[in-house]
Amino acid sequence: MQVRELTVPGALELTPRQFGDDRGVFLEWFAGAAFEEAVGHRLDLAQANASVSAAGVVRGIHFADVPPGQAKYVTCVRGAVLDVVVDIRVGSATFGRWDSVLLDDTDRRAIYLAEGLGHAFISLEDDSTVVYLCSAPYAPGREHGIHPLDPALGIDWPTVARDGSPLTPLLSPKDAEAPTLAEAEAAGLLPTWDAVRSFVATLGA
Repeated sequence: MQVRELTVPGALELTPRQFGDDRGVFLEWFAGAAFEEAVGHRLDLAQANASVSAAGVVRGIHFADVPPGQAKYVTCVRGAVLDVVVDIRVGSATFGRWDSVLLDDTDRRAIYLAEGLGHAFISLEDDSTVVYLCSAPYAPGREHGIHPLDPALGIDWPTVARDGSPLTPLLSPKDAEAPTLAEAEAAGLLPTWDAVRSFVATLGA
């Protein structure tokens, strides 16, 4: 497993080693020991999710209150998505910065997002299937969103699908009505760098 730190602290790109033959391919898309060495603590698995998306579908930017937040370990088992992490931690030196990883069924990379980070992706192919390992269960009362097309964030969403056809972002009504980053900060919805840092420190204790 190759691990690369993204430009948003707390986010990692993980590339597995693949073993292929005439039967197909085998790989470990998550390895507990490698994860713990890279992150400094175990992934406390509380829930596993899957989503299937048409080309152009944008999901996110989603995040949860900290504590406990919701760390995610994400990969794409069919199709392709551009997965995006956003630093929404008020007080962070990289507040407002985003980074991305192409997740697809070729390189089979994964991305890890620690508690307190925003997460989104756009599907680059019909029926793209994304699976998530989550550190905490879904809890509607502490889940929030930021508009993925917020011009202040300036996320460079792809405009061309995997097959070369044009992409038009398709958002759920909930995501389309989400506040901008500035509006979410003004409303006190965002986690703070200090709160996230204090909580994450308890995970390795």
